Amino acid sequence: MRRHDVIIIGSGSGNSLLTPEYDQLDVGLIDGGTFGGTCINVGCIPTKMYVYPAEVAQSGRELGRLGVTVGPADVDWPAIRDRIFGRIDAISAGGLEYRKSLSNVTVYQEYAHFTGPKTLVTASGEELTAPVIVVASGSRVTVPRIPGIDLSQVHTSDTVMRLPSLPERIVIVGGGYIAAEFAHVFHGLGSRVTQLNRSTRLLRSHDAEIAERFRECASSQWDLQLGWAPEAITDNGDGSVTVRSSGRDENGQESTREDVADIVLMATGRRPNTDLLNPSAADLAVDPGSGLLRVDEYQRVLATDGSVLEGVWALGDVSSPSQLKHVANHEARVVAHNALHPDELVASDHRYIPSAVFTHPEIAAVGMTEEQAREWADRHGTRITMKSQAFGDVAYGWAMEDRTGICKVIADGATGELLGAHLIGPHSSILIQPLIQAMSFGLGAHEMARGQYWIHPSLAEVVENALLGLELD
Repeated sequence: MRRHDVIIIGSGSGNSLLTPEYDQLDVGLIDGGTFGGTCINVGCIPTKMYVYPAEVAQSGRELGRLGVTVGPADVDWPAIRDRIFGRIDAISAGGLEYRKSLSNVTVYQEYAHFTGPKTLVTASGEELTAPVIVVASGSRVTVPRIPGIDLSQVHTSDTVMRLPSLPERIVIVGGGYIAAEFAHVFHGLGSRVTQLNRSTRLLRSHDAEIAERFRECASSQWDLQLGWAPEAITDNGDGSVTVRSSGRDENGQESTREDVADIVLMATGRRPNTDLLNPSAADLAVDPGSGLLRVDEYQRVLATDGSVLEGVWALGDVSSPSQLKHVANHEARVVAHNALHPDELVASDHRYIPSAVFTHPEIAAVGMTEEQAREWADRHGTRITMKSQAFGDVAYGWAMEDRTGICKVIADGATGELLGAHLIGPHSSILIQPLIQAMSFGLGAHEMARGQYWIHPSLAEVVENALLGLELD
């Protein structure tokens, strides 16, 4: 059995654990997938590299309201694709070669699972052990098991970005952020997009006002069909497929619909890779609902009886419900310290986790939704105050002729403490950052609004005016 000082399962955020403190340790790094994990290879980075040209193209179509007319975009999909993966594939390959070059790191390019509390076996049969094991094995896409799901025209986010050409017609199944972003990408670049979602609500975890505003925006751009569940996908023999779905028609009657497309993208969610690790062999506690590994505030993995499994840590999508790269990176910093300093533990800070959806228009959120804030206020015997400030009511919003964007802030009416912020509109992922900072460092709403200069006439004034609009005691 090969013994290491530390074993890390996963080369995404787990790879970033290897700070200089680990240089003198014998490290085993295990990953049977593409080196670097989801974000760099099939997630955050390549998708945003597609989003940007799609946003430029879509914005060009909307210039008419500003008195500017441009010709239709000439989209070279292979050029876009090759620009993206020419960079990303080189980063992944370079990262792998660098880790393999280190004398203290052994890279296992295969999957592994637990055989005991501190023992693992790789797919090739090699047995490994270490006093410290970090589980950072991430998550994977999930698809419904319906007839036709294995057809070559059916893709997930793992494969759709490497298509040989831009599809003329694409059906996207799902109503979350992955579906929203890819609908924007393909619509922006010129495909005819149909989005099918089982639920009648998009972006279920977002504030209801923002989600409804996005539904209106999405339905004005592509063919949005809510309340339809795909039941089968059929190959038409000419390269296209037909997606048959069940649901209710506009009269509320049970019905079916058929959509013909060149490509189907199943954007129906992700699941943690916990089940692939044989967690029961190591007594790892798994949440039965989410499938996540259970951890404490220090990222220590818990046993099935609730006790701490000393020396076993977890981070990222395998243990966090957020499924966000910046959360995984934060947890990696915590684990990097705690694994080597178990007597000086620091806790993860999960109070104010922000997120963004890079669709059109862009969406960003942090903290409580309106519904959550009202429930919080009822429990604490206080009241909340809210303000939804339209982008189009500030000077730069006038310049943009923006008609959909809002900045919604929610605060404790008694203290001015910010409880949540939700934006939809251009540059929302940037505009929300000062609100995240205020929440993280305890800056009250009016102190934030009046305690600093706001550049006039920048779009940031929408945040200032939203804060000033809160009615505080």
